[in-house]
Amino acid sequence: MRSPIRSLPAVLALTALAAAAAPGTASAKGPPWVSIEIPANPWDQTTRGAYLLVHVFHHGLPMQVEPTGTAEGLVNGQRRSVPLSFEKAGRPGVYALRNQWGGAGRWVLVITVNQGAHQGEDIAQAVVEISEEGNVSAVRVPTRSERGQAFPRRVTQAEIDAALRGGKAS
Repeated sequence: MRSPIRSLPAVLALTALAAAAAPGTASAKGPPWVSIEIPANPWDQTTRGAYLLVHVFHHGLPMQVEPTGTAEGLVNGQRRSVPLSFEKAGRPGVYALRNQWGGAGRWVLVITVNQGAHQGEDIAQAVVEISEEGNVSAVRVPTRSERGQAFPRRVTQAEIDAALRGGKAS
C-alpha cells in the first residue's frame, strides 16, 4: 500500500508554508505595519472605554506582537513623557489603549511595533496627535520610499517636537 505522504520535502514545504501564513508569526522578512482605529467599539467588552485601538500586521496578516509607546506632552508649558501600556482586545493583532496621559495639554502618542527577530529599522510607528481639547487631530505612519514602495520608518524627535507645537509630525 502506498503512503499518502509522497515525500518528506513536500511535507516540510507545506509545514513551512503553513507556519509562515499563521497569524502572529514574524518569521517572514519585511517590516510590520500598524494602524489606528478611532473610536473603539463601545459594544465590544474587550475594547469598551478604550481611547483607541492599535492593529498590528505583517504582510496584511494580524500579528500577535504587543505594541509599545510613549505619550509625549506639553502641559502648562512643561514637557511630560508617559510610558503607554496596551491590553489585548478580542481579535488577533488588536490592542486597546486607554488614556494614561490625562486630560490637560497637547499630546503626541508614539506607538511602536517591533518584530523582535528583525530589529533595527524593521519597525512601524504610528504618530497620534491629540489636541488640547483631548481630540485626535491627526494620525500618520511615517514612511520612507524604497524600491518604489512605502516602508515604515522611525519618527524623529524633531517631528514629535513640531507636533507638540501644533505643526505636523509626518
